[in-house]
Amino acid sequence: MSEASQRLDKWLWCARFFKSRSLAAKFCDEGRLRVSGHVTNKAHYSVRPGDVLTFPLGPHIRVIKVLALAVRRGPSPEARALYEDLACPVSLDSKLPNPDIGRRDSGAGRPTKADRRALDRLRNEPDDE
Repeated sequence: MSEASQRLDKWLWCARFFKSRSLAAKFCDEGRLRVSGHVTNKAHYSVRPGDVLTFPLGPHIRVIKVLALAVRRGPSPEARALYEDLACPVSLDSKLPNPDIGRRDSGAGRPTKADRRALDRLRNEPDDE
């Protein structure tokens, strides 16, 4: 008995992770994608429900569990039903531990040179001199 499967690039495109199937195939060929812990560099790799995909997408690492195979590339709610996001997106380059550091209140005026240097020290950035 053969279990239903689908090409990896087609599933990624139908699940709306990529704008075109050719971009999905190109991404698969780069070898930066893992299927159930195994690195794959083939766009024709077969995915099945229950497989876990791990891949970088933008500044985030996505961990996705395949719940269903795609019949077509439908609207966004239909695409979200194809997978379960196992990990909330974790940023690859979170430069600042708190994004509110250095934010000024509206109407507080322009920072002085001493204020700017204090903010640079807080952010661990070198002075521009």
